[in-house]
Amino acid sequence: MALTLALGAGYATAADIPPFAHPGLLHTQSDLDRMKSKVAAGAQPWSDGWNRLIMNRHASLDWHPNPQAIVYRGKNPTHAENYAALFNDAAAAYASALRWEVSGDTAFADKAVGILNAWSSTLTGIDGSSDKFLASGIYGYQLANAAELLRGYPKWAAADRKRLQAMMLSVFYPMNHDFLTRHNGARIDHYWANWDLANMASMLAIGVLTDRRDVYDEAVAYFKQGQGNGAIDPEGLGQVQESGRDQGHSMLDIALLGAFCQMAWNQGDDLFGYDDNRFLRGAEYVAQYNLGKDVPYTAYANSDVTQAVVSEGGRGDVRPIWELLYSHYVVLKGLGAPNIKAFVEKVRPEGGGGDYGPNSGGFDQLGYGTLTFSLR
Repeated sequence: MALTLALGAGYATAADIPPFAHPGLLHTQSDLDRMKSKVAAGAQPWSDGWNRLIMNRHASLDWHPNPQAIVYRGKNPTHAENYAALFNDAAAAYASALRWEVSGDTAFADKAVGILNAWSSTLTGIDGSSDKFLASGIYGYQLANAAELLRGYPKWAAADRKRLQAMMLSVFYPMNHDFLTRHNGARIDHYWANWDLANMASMLAIGVLTDRRDVYDEAVAYFKQGQGNGAIDPEGLGQVQESGRDQGHSMLDIALLGAFCQMAWNQGDDLFGYDDNRFLRGAEYVAQYNLGKDVPYTAYANSDVTQAVVSEGGRGDVRPIWELLYSHYVVLKGLGAPNIKAFVEKVRPEGGGGDYGPNSGGFDQLGYGTLTFSLR
């Protein structure tokens, strides 16, 4: 697929399209410089975060990628699931790239490049049940983040880098777009918020990685005006759409929206602050309930379910998602977020893929937030 730039809405000519900042997904160059200097100085909490990274088996030179021609997620009558190969390799590519950025050891950059090259030269599609759209979203944004960290590595051949970008545009983005526009042929309120959020995050990340402003803008527009459950809700008290389902998925909503807003922030778009910091209210709500405190709850209903009470399923779930929110809202913006702060203190230092269980839920977020997002 050609990497030609489409204008998108609102741009009269190519000259009107603002350039992207690179690196500019979850981490900017100033972020990477901060991590490197703090770890070199033995400063806390960065050193503890660094130790979580280097102790993770995915950040090892012994890691060997396992690329698949077609990734299957969800029960399929003719194919077994194999998507664990992708979420493990995405975690390894990111961890190795991050380890190179902080340490300067090019062996880890070579390892990350090798993982990405293996997948870009092998993967042709994602299939399975409807769960395939979770794979296109979650692993799409994660692979894009690993690649963005490596875009300045001189030993990553230009042809290999372009092949990876082409794979993101030909395999992942079409699924992201299709899901957000058609929702797999289902009613608009059928799929839970995390399905939208995963594909929004992938779409936005791919837009930056491939310098496709039209793709990026499509994701931001959906956040503000989309019809599905992943769009920001201008009403309510901060209650998350999956609060009546279970707390693991409520945490996943916060994880994906945090990544989405951070990537947009690094491109100059403050979606954290959108609608008077609505995301902060949602994150505080989830943190408060999962710290064992009571929260108000309004009965939720859609075309499929009615949930009269907030769910206790998975209450107290731990995911590496809070440092990002604490650093942005409390440290950077000076806003009050007592429950987010309490969760940071409970789970610090944050680990990464595989540190929170061997199944897909333990890999839904890239993690290592103590190292990557701490500002003080």
